[in-house]
Amino acid sequence: MLHNKNKSGFTIVELLIALAISGILLTAVALAFQSSMMNYTENEDIFKTINGTRQALCRITTQLRTADSVDPCSPGNQCRFYTPDGQLITYDYRSADQKLYLVSGGTDYLLCDNVTDMTFTKDVFNHDVFGPSVKSVQISMTVKNGDIENTISAAAAIRRNLE
Repeated sequence: MLHNKNKSGFTIVELLIALAISGILLTAVALAFQSSMMNYTENEDIFKTINGTRQALCRITTQLRTADSVDPCSPGNQCRFYTPDGQLITYDYRSADQKLYLVSGGTDYLLCDNVTDMTFTKDVFNHDVFGPSVKSVQISMTVKNGDIENTISAAAAIRRNLE
């Protein structure tokens, strides 16, 4: 029998080394993919939280701009006002459960959760005849999702009280 001394192919050691390198590369790719998916999920959650906050602020400022009158004595975590059709509306931030509510007609509607801080700063001026009135309201809302905290602000001028 003749032995072929010019064999082509890989030795078992070469195959084991190639298998080990392939395993390390596949593990690295899997870890990168998992990390990417975790970041995507966190970003999506943050986007949903901030988007909900912006929608709530948009609703508040739109209603404030057309308000008939705003209560200048409501506390800093509340904004109470009458709409042009005479409906009393209150936006109420409750720090105990970290939520913002719309209170209308005796019913509480949840507008936004994960709120860690919220203030309504009212710019009050005095009419000689009518007493104090609110000229504008500055709103600051801080929301938290996971370890990320964002503050979003808005302002609304009460058109009825512009001079």
